[in-house]
Amino acid sequence: MTVWWAIAVTCLGCYLLKLAGLAAPRRVLDHPGVRRFARLVPVGLLAALIAVQTFGHGQDLHLDGARLAGMAAAVVALLLRAPFLVILIAAAVVTAATRLLGM
Repeated sequence: MTVWWAIAVTCLGCYLLKLAGLAAPRRVLDHPGVRRFARLVPVGLLAALIAVQTFGHGQDLHLDGARLAGMAAAVVALLLRAPFLVILIAAAVVTAATRLLGM
């Protein structure tokens, strides 16, 4: 199977998954378990993405001081209820400064 076939099959699968969500009956979507699942899954996926990007390096676990400092800056900005853009900028600036200082 070539890469383009894999891409086409993946696109079709994504389209069918989206179509299934649009075609779901309202009574299924109004079920409390489905609503709770829909609220919590994005949080879990985002947390997993952040963990992989912070601690992962290829196939290995890698503790990078600059990434950890950027994550700490983002957490502090989040606790101070800063806007999302400020959180991103704080994390980027602290990460870059930490790398510049050679830590």
